[in-house]
Amino acid sequence: MKSHSQPIKLFLVVALSCTSLLVSLTPVLAKPTLGSSSSARSGAKTNLAQGTIFNQPPLPPGSPPGGRLRGGARRGGECEVSKIDLTALVHFTEGANSVINVWGQTTVERPSWFFYVPYTKDLPYEVEFVLKEDADSNDSNDSNEIYHKAIALPDKPGIIRVSLPSTAPPLALDKQYRWFFLINCDKQKKYPPTFVEGVIQRVELNPAAVKELQTTELLRRYTIYAQNGIWYDALTALAQLRQKNPKDAALQAEWQNLLGSIRLDDIAAEPIVSEKP
Repeated sequence: MKSHSQPIKLFLVVALSCTSLLVSLTPVLAKPTLGSSSSARSGAKTNLAQGTIFNQPPLPPGSPPGGRLRGGARRGGECEVSKIDLTALVHFTEGANSVINVWGQTTVERPSWFFYVPYTKDLPYEVEFVLKEDADSNDSNDSNEIYHKAIALPDKPGIIRVSLPSTAPPLALDKQYRWFFLINCDKQKKYPPTFVEGVIQRVELNPAAVKELQTTELLRRYTIYAQNGIWYDALTALAQLRQKNPKDAALQAEWQNLLGSIRLDDIAAEPIVSEKP
């Protein structure tokens, strides 16, 4: 009896040792990282088990920024009626008497804005993007224009990106700027354009977050921006990730989660038709 039990014990010890080794190795082998060469070749899914929560910051002190989130066709034969109106992809709050405040933060000197545009380049509409110093944050109470650009309509309805170029003045820290995206559909300009409007403010993150942003991958940068309430940078990072990984279901779900968190669910399914800065 004794001679048979020793081989059995030896077998169990070896089997348990192998099992422990496999268990310890499994998480390492089963966790691909976004942007790795194997992930890029195989189209591996991004590891986003839960949607990132965007921590919306409080409004800045002073007068409410106001703004306009959606455009919309007006009466009088202006813009063609569309299923979804011109829309700015930016978070907003509702104040007293249903007043909309369209306001967001960035950490970069020359940020990007995203807009859903329902019109295409075959229409003779004039489109403009304008950026001004906000009067409330200017000692002279004057809203000086710092950037003005004509925008080309896309080939098909969708989300376009507008970026502040290197030739434009950089955004100053802690100063508010008011932006406008306007579409003039009337050649005679008898009617006002349809437009969206909001305020952007450049802020600085704490040193620990800044240091991590300098060394981490784009997916982690998106999370840091979202957790710190930096809307424009979070949206830009996630849009870049989607463009690099267009078939990634996890990134598509995260895009829907982010826009859904600010009640833009109808925009979440629309394509990004222009990602050029």
